[in-house]
Amino acid sequence: MTGRVWLFGDDIDTDMLAPGLYMRGGMDELIKHCLEAADPDFAKNVRPGDVVVGGRNFGIGSSREQAAQALVMLGVSAVLAVSFAGIFYRNALNLGLMALVCPQAKSIRQGQSLTVEPENARAIDPTNNESFACEPLPPHLIAMVRAGGLLAHLEQRLKASRT
Repeated sequence: MTGRVWLFGDDIDTDMLAPGLYMRGGMDELIKHCLEAADPDFAKNVRPGDVVVGGRNFGIGSSREQAAQALVMLGVSAVLAVSFAGIFYRNALNLGLMALVCPQAKSIRQGQSLTVEPENARAIDPTNNESFACEPLPPHLIAMVRAGGLLAHLEQRLKASRT
């Protein structure tokens, strides 16, 4: 996974990711406002494969899974953060969004290219050959995310068990 970095600070909450004001409009409307409180241009300019990088407590707030779903629908390939709110973290993985705890996330720069290697528990800036260590994810969670999330992973496993 290689993409451009979108850098955010500490305490990015679920209402910034999925603003409650737009929840009634459905996901197509909601994603237009993803992170607009932190960066008004994010939803308009994020591209498939881009990487969101945050500080401490990324995804704090409510348990709304639309917060992670909005990032998935916008094509974000991964979220790296110093720490995550537990519910957001699990929602992200369940919805097929790679979420990696990266203690060095605050050293990553806005706009730089970043290659995320979950199997190696690191992210690499290929331009400057910098490496940022992440906490390893168990292989079964990496497989689940790569399959597209929990439901897609379970469907694959069920299909495989029938053959």
